[in-house]
Amino acid sequence: MSGLLALLDDVAAIAKVAATSVDDIAAQAAKAGTKVAGVVIDDAAVTPKYVHGFEASRELPIVWKITKGSLFNKIVVLLPAALLLNAFAPWVITPLLMLGGAYLCFEGAEKVFHALLPHADHAVEADLEVGDPAHLEEVRVKGAIKTDFILSAEIMTIVLSTLDASDIWITAGALALAGIAITVAVYGSVALIVKMDDIGLLLAQKARSGAGRSLGRGLVRGMPKLLSALSLVGTLAMLWVGGSIILHGLEVTHLWAWPYETIHHLAESVAHAVPEVLAGFAGWLTNAVADGVIGLAIGLALVPVVTRIIGPLFSKKPAH
Repeated sequence: MSGLLALLDDVAAIAKVAATSVDDIAAQAAKAGTKVAGVVIDDAAVTPKYVHGFEASRELPIVWKITKGSLFNKIVVLLPAALLLNAFAPWVITPLLMLGGAYLCFEGAEKVFHALLPHADHAVEADLEVGDPAHLEEVRVKGAIKTDFILSAEIMTIVLSTLDASDIWITAGALALAGIAITVAVYGSVALIVKMDDIGLLLAQKARSGAGRSLGRGLVRGMPKLLSALSLVGTLAMLWVGGSIILHGLEVTHLWAWPYETIHHLAESVAHAVPEVLAGFAGWLTNAVADGVIGLAIGLALVPVVTRIIGPLFSKKPAH
C-alpha cells in the first residue's frame, strides 16, 4: 500500500512539473507573440494579393496551401534551426535579427517608392505570361510560401530573442506554440478577408431584412478600402519594426548606441511633457515614428542596392 501511495505521489509530482512546464510554454509564447505584431500585420496585408484574380472557389484552397507551407517553414525548418543557433551560436541571433530588420526596411521603403513613383509591376507582368490557371496557382502559392519563409524566419528569430527559458523543451514548445498561433491568426484573418466580399454579396442579394442587405452592400464597397488600409498599415509596421530591430541591434552589440539612446531619451521627454494619462501612448508613438523614419531612410538606401545589384545576381538565367 505504501508503495502504491509513493507511486501516486511521484505521478502527482511529475504531473505538477508537466503542468508548470505547459504554463511556462504558454507564458513564453504569449510574451514572444506580442513582439512580432509588425511582421504579422505585414504578413496578413501581403498575402491576399496571391489569391487576386482567381475564381472564388479557389480562394480558400489557395490560402490553405499557403498555410500548410507556412507551418512547414516554421515548425519543420526554422524551429530546429533556431534551437541549434540558440544552443551553439547565440551570438548570431542579433545579427540575423538586424538582417531581417533590413529586409523589412527595404520592403517597406520599396512600397513607398512605388507609391511615389509608380511603374510597371514585373510580378503582374510575369503573371500575365502564365496562361494556365492551375499553373498560375502553383506559381502564386510557391511565391507566397517563399515570401512567408522570409517573414517566418524573422518571426521565429524575434520570438527566440524574447524567450528567457533555459530549458530547451520549454524553448521548443514556446517557439512551436507561438509559430502555430501566429500562422493560424494570420491565415485565418486572410481567409476571412478574401471571402468578405463574397459574404457581402450574398447578404446584399439574399438577406431578408433591409439592414442585412445594406450591410452586405457596405461590405462589398468597403473591401477595397480595407485592403488599402491593410497595405498602408503593413508598410508602416514594416518600417517601424525594421528600424526598431536595427537600432536595438546596434545598441546591444555596442556598435553604435547613440541613435537608440537618443530616441529613447526623446520618447521619455515627450512622455513627461504630456498629461499622465497620455504619457505611455505619447512615448510609444514617439519611438514608433522615429524608428519608422530611420527604417524608411535605411530602406531607401537599400532599394538601389537590392534592385540593381543583388536582385540581378539571383535572377540571372543559367547559360545554355
